[in-house]
Amino acid sequence: MILIVLFLHKPYHAVTIFMRCMVHIGDLELNKSVVASIGKNPVDTAAKAKKLGADLLELRIDLLDRDAHQSLKDIKRLGLPVIITNRMQQEGGAWLRGEDERIRTLVSLLPLADAVDIELCAEKRDTVVQKAKRSGKTVIISTHDFQGTPDQDILMEIFRESFEAGADIAKLAVMPASFEDVIRLLKVTLHAPGAVCTIAMGETGRHSRIIAPIYGSVMTYGYVEDITAPGQLRVDELKTVLKIL
Repeated sequence: MILIVLFLHKPYHAVTIFMRCMVHIGDLELNKSVVASIGKNPVDTAAKAKKLGADLLELRIDLLDRDAHQSLKDIKRLGLPVIITNRMQQEGGAWLRGEDERIRTLVSLLPLADAVDIELCAEKRDTVVQKAKRSGKTVIISTHDFQGTPDQDILMEIFRESFEAGADIAKLAVMPASFEDVIRLLKVTLHAPGAVCTIAMGETGRHSRIIAPIYGSVMTYGYVEDITAPGQLRVDELKTVLKIL
């Protein structure tokens, strides 16, 4: 990452701009990339996602209705990069079994995946990060706040903690109560000290899934058949608007 400080004339304010290094997942260089979240009926859903224009896939292990390893093998045949996620309940997931098994399942799938998403608050986060790094996989460290949108300083601290923990991409999803909350998230997206993915959830933040990539969010998430997070737009809707922007 390159840090540039500009001194603007009258009234001579210093403006700090972070020039972020490009991040890849598999062979894909992320730039306003659209991720399709895949859960139930993964093979058919992934094939449809590709037809809708998805740039990469997120396999939600916690939402699967069939074997995770076979599902991952099958969708990898489509040729799109795949992020594996096994979301814990307190961060919006549906995993019902123990934490040790959740982490074991996630780690066991690393050889087939291109990237892994692990929560910043996960007790065994470092285990996943270290194994992913050794395997050459992209690491996404995520935080989800379904109760609100923290102050700007706290949002920036979440980014810093994520990068210190080894994130290649820091993912942050919040629940805005107002448009002011969405604007605050966009501000930290613009000034983040690394590659980020930011999302304002729910109806109030729905437009952020289109706008955040303009402010520097390297990717945005859409659905194919079933919404996997509040406020999601369909993959083809995202692709259409982002092409215009």
